[in-house]
Amino acid sequence: MKQNKVYSLLGIAMRGRNLVSGEFQTMEAIKKGSAMLVIIAEDASDNTTKQFTDKSTFYEVPVFRYGTKEELGRAIGKDLRSSVGVCDAGLADAIIKQLEEEQKEGAADGRNGGRHGENKGT
Repeated sequence: MKQNKVYSLLGIAMRGRNLVSGEFQTMEAIKKGSAMLVIIAEDASDNTTKQFTDKSTFYEVPVFRYGTKEELGRAIGKDLRSSVGVCDAGLADAIIKQLEEEQKEGAADGRNGGRHGENKGT
């Protein structure tokens, strides 16, 4: 159920035009400083994950791995998406809070399998 809240917040960000998706647009948002949060699909390639993690760390943008390409795409009304960038500070903070709660719950339950995030750069 908590997973749905993250996807709901991403959908809200998309409808409010506060979200970019896809590798090129997300990378541009990081470089321009408009991305407040980057989410990379857990099934994204190692190369994609490394590129976004490195760039986000350099520009001090929090980055999390969450969901699958299909789930991220569905949450924002698009096809498969390897990455999304949230460009609104309030929404980014709400999503980070939710992701961290899920991470804590997963660790408390002994489930550390896949739905955890990596917070880099803050």
